[in-house]
Amino acid sequence: MIQSRIFASQGLNKLAKQYEEHAAEERGYVVKCIDRLIDLGCEVKLEAKNSAPIICDVVEYLKHDLQVSKDGLAWLKEIVCAAQDDFKTFDILKDYYQDEEGDMYWTEQQLALIEMIGKQNWLAKQI
Repeated sequence: MIQSRIFASQGLNKLAKQYEEHAAEERGYVVKCIDRLIDLGCEVKLEAKNSAPIICDVVEYLKHDLQVSKDGLAWLKEIVCAAQDDFKTFDILKDYYQDEEGDMYWTEQQLALIEMIGKQNWLAKQI
């Protein structure tokens, strides 16, 4: 959500909307996972999280976000595989994996477009 607001402040309204919608999707998966943990009788905890950088340069942010996606998908794949015998949890995690994979492909596509048409032309499309 923070990156969405950074992009909005730069006048990149389409990109801001993209990341605002992404943040809402993420919260939806958090709700599903919390509900599933409660269903399973697990203790739900809120633990400290490492801070993440706020990156104002959009191309640098896309590159960073792509790496976060790749690392996250590798970790998530292990979790999805571990949940194979719990069909409800597996379905939630599988859907989340597919959504995150789609986000990764979108980011790769945007970086490829920037390479093809140039940063300024790409930025003009994000207004």
